[in-house]
Amino acid sequence: MSLPASSRTLGEWLSWLETLDPTEIELGLDRVSTVLQGLSLKLDCRVLHVAGTNGKGSTVAMLDALLRSGGQTVGAYTSPHILHYNERVRVNGEVASDSALVSAFERVEAARGETRLTYFEFGTLAALCVFDEAGVDNMLLEIGLGGRLDAVNAVTPDAGIITNIALDHCDWLGDNVEAIGAEKAGIMRSGKPFVFGAREMPRSVAAVAEEIDAHLYQLGKEYDYSRHDDGRWSYQSVSLELPQLDPLPLAGEFQLQNAAAVFLLLEVLQEFALLEVERINGAFGDLRLPGRFDQVKRERQWIIDVAHNAAAADALANALQLEGKRGMSCIIGVLDDKDVDAIVETLAPFVDEWLAVPAAGSRAVPAYELGRVVANLTGRACRVCASVEEACASLDGAAGGDILATGSFMTVAPVMEWLQANGD
Repeated sequence: MSLPASSRTLGEWLSWLETLDPTEIELGLDRVSTVLQGLSLKLDCRVLHVAGTNGKGSTVAMLDALLRSGGQTVGAYTSPHILHYNERVRVNGEVASDSALVSAFERVEAARGETRLTYFEFGTLAALCVFDEAGVDNMLLEIGLGGRLDAVNAVTPDAGIITNIALDHCDWLGDNVEAIGAEKAGIMRSGKPFVFGAREMPRSVAAVAEEIDAHLYQLGKEYDYSRHDDGRWSYQSVSLELPQLDPLPLAGEFQLQNAAAVFLLLEVLQEFALLEVERINGAFGDLRLPGRFDQVKRERQWIIDVAHNAAAADALANALQLEGKRGMSCIIGVLDDKDVDAIVETLAPFVDEWLAVPAAGSRAVPAYELGRVVANLTGRACRVCASVEEACASLDGAAGGDILATGSFMTVAPVMEWLQANGD
């Protein structure tokens, strides 16, 4: 495809970006840093990084809501998207327009010269251009993969959160949590505050913080939370207590961990005006994250959750347990670099009927192979479907319990598209 002209649509730009570099993932900061310097962005704002294995999108959403509740302007960059690329780039809670993204892509292309960029690197730089043009007070940048060598890390953060560490993307980050922790700890900077949002932290994270003299805070040490019998919960740190917070609209125990990490980060940033019970309850009241325990009410209740690794499957199982879910029908499609056995075994207690589908993309586990794995692990028959759409249609009009769709962003996206096209 020829070089895009100024008249190119967003769709044409995205198609062209896919041809730029045959490597889907290519870690390293040199290319992005070179082009970033050429863009001469002001970036006169606070930069907060959010890294970790799971829960990054939820954490960004919570930070976004609280900062905006105090009248601050916020640019938020997350990935991947589910239905539309624009979801990756939001300014003050609104997805970026096609025209804003096209203008940003043109700006990056003009600056890159002969420098190669991957699809993700190009999109990251474009997001920074959108935020620079909008003049936001805060940039919330989700680390796409790892931390140390992720394109986002070319921008120096003022502070950040590492939500948790678990096995995922092992081909790129390492085959154990210590190696993965060291990579994700690469977002930390000397003298800057960073929050670790889980009770179990790899030793490598603490080692990196000590080596560079970053200020590291951990759940269960400098701060904590507690859940009450009525569903409310409380936060407490050395200097702050927030009692009787409303239940979070995002399901699962891990969301309390994410929220508590957000509170501690805002606390160390001296944003105490944002940390009032009434303000928090108001800001979090309407939180919804598409594709993360996303409940769609139809004749049969649908629950849509990306749960693309073992730790995410654990979190989903916890949420299902809290909701009292049993006897579900499950549409599952998984990519071939994921721990399929762990995902299936974790969800098996909640599922009576399995439907294996091919997730979108070249890395999907074939449906017939996935169906064989599911049947062997669960002792239940697994229906093999030629497409996500076939599975959705077969369940939606049939009698039965709740429907779970899970396993990958590349599975839940076509499920959500089907639901929208068929009356949701």
